[in-house]
Amino acid sequence: MPTVVLGARGNVARHVVDGLLTAGEQVRAVSRNPAAGVRPGCEAVVADLGRPETLPAAFDGADKVFLYGMLDPQQPYDTDEVVAAAAAAGIRQVVLLSSVAVVLDPDAGHPVARLNRSIEQAVQRSGLDWTFLRPGTFAANTRTWWADSIRTDGVVRLPYPRAQSAPVHEKDIAALAVTALTEPGHSHQAYTVHGAESLTLQRQVEHIGEAIGRRIRVEHVTEEQARADVARTMHPVVAGAIVSQWAAADGVAAVTSAITEKITGAPAHTYAQWAADHADDFR
Repeated sequence: MPTVVLGARGNVARHVVDGLLTAGEQVRAVSRNPAAGVRPGCEAVVADLGRPETLPAAFDGADKVFLYGMLDPQQPYDTDEVVAAAAAAGIRQVVLLSSVAVVLDPDAGHPVARLNRSIEQAVQRSGLDWTFLRPGTFAANTRTWWADSIRTDGVVRLPYPRAQSAPVHEKDIAALAVTALTEPGHSHQAYTVHGAESLTLQRQVEHIGEAIGRRIRVEHVTEEQARADVARTMHPVVAGAIVSQWAAADGVAAVTSAITEKITGAPAHTYAQWAADHADDFR
């Protein structure tokens, strides 16, 4: 029976597809658009979480699903309808890409926490077997925030260059998902995932510079300027929360995690490795 990977061309899901195929699993790669670029060997299906009528074809005959949560408050979906469609089709196991926000904000006042808590609860109510992955800062966020200014001006503008975070490589999140989908022992488990090292934003910029072979200048800006910059690529509420996190983390070591190695048996990727993997995005 195939394993359904929703959002199959996403930052994490594309690596879930690769990992499942390497493990010898049948994979149904699902995306909103015709699945150009999906790895050969997959069954490609077009479906959209925002259009529940498209989901039966995605879930039909499958028994496991990788489901992405709602990391963008501008793109919500009806959690109960999605989970109901999965249960009706005979899906028995869900691995959900959620967010550390549900742990950091248990009262769900933050939109990302609220949205991801809602889908976690819908999955729990469904009776399906589940595993939740709750990553912290995605390393890929730095591409979203900084790639344009690095390519055009060779600069990153920051209010708190000494703020620390522990970025997570998307390959590590995918490896956890593949392990949960292919090995026993992860039923009804929620894994909080941080990177294995705490780095200042300044050091992250330096790693990018090392990866692309040129120095990147860091320019100090105000919090207001930083919020406006981040809001160009993310929801304004999320942008505000990110800059507030930087302020709180100024000179403070970030929480790290060894969960990737503990669960998968392989050490977590470093941010330097992530920068090398994505060097072309910054050139």
